[in-house]
Amino acid sequence: MPNFSDIIGQNLIVEHMQNAIREDKVSHAYIISGERYCGKEFVANIFAQALQCEESGVEPCNECHSCRQAVTKNNPDIIYVTHEKPNTISVDDIREQVNATVAIKPYACKRKIYIISESEKMNDNAQNALLKTLEEPPAYVVIILLTDNINSLLPTIQSRCVSLQMRPVDDKLVKKFLMEEEKVPDYRAEICAAFARGNIGKARILASSEEFDKIKDDAIMLLRHIDEMDTNEIAQTIKDMNGYKLEINDFLDILAIWYRDALLYKATADANHLVFRDEFQNIKKTASRTTYEGIEDVLKALDTAKSRLSANVSFDLTMELLLMTIKENS
Repeated sequence: MPNFSDIIGQNLIVEHMQNAIREDKVSHAYIISGERYCGKEFVANIFAQALQCEESGVEPCNECHSCRQAVTKNNPDIIYVTHEKPNTISVDDIREQVNATVAIKPYACKRKIYIISESEKMNDNAQNALLKTLEEPPAYVVIILLTDNINSLLPTIQSRCVSLQMRPVDDKLVKKFLMEEEKVPDYRAEICAAFARGNIGKARILASSEEFDKIKDDAIMLLRHIDEMDTNEIAQTIKDMNGYKLEINDFLDILAIWYRDALLYKATADANHLVFRDEFQNIKKTASRTTYEGIEDVLKALDTAKSRLSANVSFDLTMELLLMTIKENS
């Protein structure tokens, strides 16, 4: 059964929520922001459960009727706002599921909690409709907005909410979670933690993803042999890369971590802190034949490639320029 102690690496948010419960200073509205998969829903669910717990402690007891209902998402006083259109939360969604029901007192609990996931998908009309409730909410109402992008919410919405931002989780904590809770082997857990960049949900997904394994293997194969590849082979590699356009950032992150490993080894001659420790001989080779400036050029080229792709510059051209930079510095 979940409780606040299960929230990893978000101590400030947990402390804020527990203090609000302990001191009976719960706000009528919160924004929990952070990148996709970072655990916003998990945090919101525990907070909502604790607020509704019949034991009135700072942790949900997981035993009372309210807690048991909350765990199965069947608590009638914890409302999850839904939307039929995949990319839009419409004004009708807000009017029908929030505005039309806020005046109805809680059925059994002391509060009535609304959780709006993907709140960045609210259009302006929907946000303005919600604003009417935020301006004069009933005393028992708590609204929790979850968003990947807080800047998509109107300033008037933001000003009426307590904003809580999910922070990147330390790689060591992510690795520990994967090994202890997900039973992921040591080396794989370290790689997934490195690529997740503090996003514990993404690390969990990567740990069980066969597609990620394929992308990683392809990237490492490229890095092992790019210095030997001719123009035709590079063109074929780019053609193959088109098969995982949607995951191209993962591919680029793998290349970046390889070169960060090479930079670390070049500076310290210490293999103990490398992410790709099982590729030590190849990392050592990259470090020995590439100058510091060359490694920096590759890392800059990787950032440039990401920027170009996000700006919809030609995929093939972007990859060609990147691979040629890598080859020139191999």
